Amino acid sequence: MLVGVPKEIKAQEFRVGMTPGSVRELTHHGHEVIVETGAGTAIDFPDEQYRNAGAEIVGTAKEVFARAEMVVKVKEPQAQECAMLRQGQVLFTYLHLAPDVPQTDALLKSGAVGIAYETVTDARGGLPLLAPMSEVAGRMSIQAGARCLEKEIGGRGLLLGGVPGVPAAKVVIIGGGVVGTNAARMAMGLEAHVTVIDRSLNRLKELDLQFGAMLNTIYSTVDTIEEHVQGADLVIGAVLVPGAEAPKLVTREMVKGMKPGSVLVDVAIDQGGCFETSHPTTHAEPTYIVDEVVHYCVANMPGAVARTSTVALNNATLPYAMALADKGYRAALRDDTHLRHGLNAHAGKLTQQEVAEAQDKPYTPPEEALGL
Repeated sequence: MLVGVPKEIKAQEFRVGMTPGSVRELTHHGHEVIVETGAGTAIDFPDEQYRNAGAEIVGTAKEVFARAEMVVKVKEPQAQECAMLRQGQVLFTYLHLAPDVPQTDALLKSGAVGIAYETVTDARGGLPLLAPMSEVAGRMSIQAGARCLEKEIGGRGLLLGGVPGVPAAKVVIIGGGVVGTNAARMAMGLEAHVTVIDRSLNRLKELDLQFGAMLNTIYSTVDTIEEHVQGADLVIGAVLVPGAEAPKLVTREMVKGMKPGSVLVDVAIDQGGCFETSHPTTHAEPTYIVDEVVHYCVANMPGAVARTSTVALNNATLPYAMALADKGYRAALRDDTHLRHGLNAHAGKLTQQEVAEAQDKPYTPPEEALGL
């Protein structure tokens, strides 16, 4: 198979779909790989490393999309990239379609085979291709939140962990999954006062066993969210409904009741955000203020630590990319139910039920779309 790796064009996005090591694995298996010049330069993966790994370096994204049978990316295709997709071409990347009608329409119009990292599952019910970036984003959320609490950003002027004789900041994390767990670990490491809110008692028990008395765990209801959010200095939105738009758990009225200078970090913003006052921002302008509350809603948080994120992502995606290349996408999706869950679009049909429900579009089961 001819696999293409374009340079990412989303604002402040420096990750790359494949590392030179991943390219070498593919070429070792007899596949051809073309990489757009400069795709990894920003994170110290120069063109020469890709050449040494067996890739052909090409001058433009247009050539990558025109030639490749499968395009491997990181972020969802931007409008000009969607316009270059073609019927039957495999696109393997994050898509986050539920809140993004224009991208969904463009992907369906192209007739391409859209396989989304974020909806691939595993035998334990996890999301193995989302987990690495969730780990990064969870850890980064505390770094970003701590910075936003500083006065010059508009925050309360608090040091997250306090000092002897001064109380630590109160951190509330909504969602106890991969993002929430990593955020809690970082916040506790900085000696903040940390509370995790989740609707799964089993997950709360697991977190209690993992972290003990250092962590407060609270069952999620409207009342508990309102109470703890309005008492918090920093709130991390770490809610995920796989493939679907994130629920708005923090209302505008709750935000109005928060302390002036408190901070919201919405890690769920790729899926539409879990705060009613959220809208996507970029690394260039990461924050804005609503009702005296600082909002950090960067839609590609792991892009700020792009080298770490790229390597972590490739560790997870490479086996799936290899299967798609070795077997062809039809056989790979037929043989692996969990990879088949990643199929969001096929030949103009929407094959992800949560996206179809979010956008009120017709849904076609993946098995039907593939003729299995």
